[in-house]
Amino acid sequence: MELVNHSYQIQGIPALEICQEFGTPLYVYDANQMTQQVESLKQAFKGLDLKIKFATKALSNLSVMKLFKKAGTGLDTVSIQEVELGLMAGYTPEEILFTPNCVSFAEIKKAVELGVVINIDNISILEQFGHEFGNRVPCCVRLNPHIMAGGNHKISTGHIDSKFGISILQLRHLQRVIETNKIKVTGLHIHTGSDILDTEVFLQGAHILFDIAKDFPDLTFIDFGSGFKVAYKKNDITTNINDLGKKLTKVFNKFCKEYGRDLEIWFEPGKYLVSEAGYLFVETNVVKTTPATVFAGVNSGMNHLMRPMMYDAYHSIVNVSNTEGAQRVYSVVGYICETDTFGWDRKLHEVREGDILAIKNAGAYGFSMSSNYNSRFRPAEVLVYEGKAHLIRQRETLEDIVRGQVVLDI
Repeated sequence: MELVNHSYQIQGIPALEICQEFGTPLYVYDANQMTQQVESLKQAFKGLDLKIKFATKALSNLSVMKLFKKAGTGLDTVSIQEVELGLMAGYTPEEILFTPNCVSFAEIKKAVELGVVINIDNISILEQFGHEFGNRVPCCVRLNPHIMAGGNHKISTGHIDSKFGISILQLRHLQRVIETNKIKVTGLHIHTGSDILDTEVFLQGAHILFDIAKDFPDLTFIDFGSGFKVAYKKNDITTNINDLGKKLTKVFNKFCKEYGRDLEIWFEPGKYLVSEAGYLFVETNVVKTTPATVFAGVNSGMNHLMRPMMYDAYHSIVNVSNTEGAQRVYSVVGYICETDTFGWDRKLHEVREGDILAIKNAGAYGFSMSSNYNSRFRPAEVLVYEGKAHLIRQRETLEDIVRGQVVLDI
């Protein structure tokens, strides 16, 4: 979103016009930004056989998934429903990685029937998988490298207390299960967490995987997950993708030479691809002054964007309706009946009742984590594609709220 002649625009379309056409609250995504992020990864790792798997959980709208399909990515899915959505969006089963956690074996079997790539992250399921399929169905194994990484403990997944992955301390047990059941392991996977700043974290994980990979003769790929940090505010520190690409390419090629053949390198970016491309536009319902704070209360809340309350995540906020007025300090809050804050003590151009505010970095884990809490409707979604704003999800109605309820005759 660019400020052009005092007007915020997305691909040349004034944001206020988009809000006027589709109403608020409203999620808007910039397709150009998404595809540019894909290209940045391709360029950073151009010396490797790279496969990008979009992390569907970040933003599972079918139109967005089709956009990434056109851009040349596969999918990383974590539920059988995400697998089915991916197939609906036009992906082939071979392009979809299925990495569930704590699901039943029935869900694993369903994924096998659908033909997607299976990634197993615990020994119990791996044993059942071996008993059922032996070496007839290859799989990937997710390991926990015990590397503490990530911007918040809730999104750090590689530490010793994490529920994700098979501990590298259980490698001997893992090998026994694989050998006993003649399981064909074609991929190894780690994901240490989100919002990783340090290239060395990825390199540390790489060296752990390379050492382990020597005992897996049938590998075709190694998957490093993702966790690339994007900017949430001006001058924010981010993952240096080009530096990571340069360093990881060097060590990966060296490993492949030692391994005896070239392998594919996989990444599963979610936030990196969609976070900065998304905006949540909200309307100011009330400006409320208290002895301590001036609140800008808007027609949205944590039911639409959970990250600030769940992760203490910072999202920049701008006044789209007033780009030149005097700046004042506001706390931007929602309409949910509990503490429900998008941002404390933000300096914004004067906010008036009726003004449209834009909450940035809302593309990842915004709509996908939204709910009907307080029986509120979830917003519409719009994709700005090739210079035009397209509705890609209708705003909910009361009919959507009660769908599925069975009312007793009381």
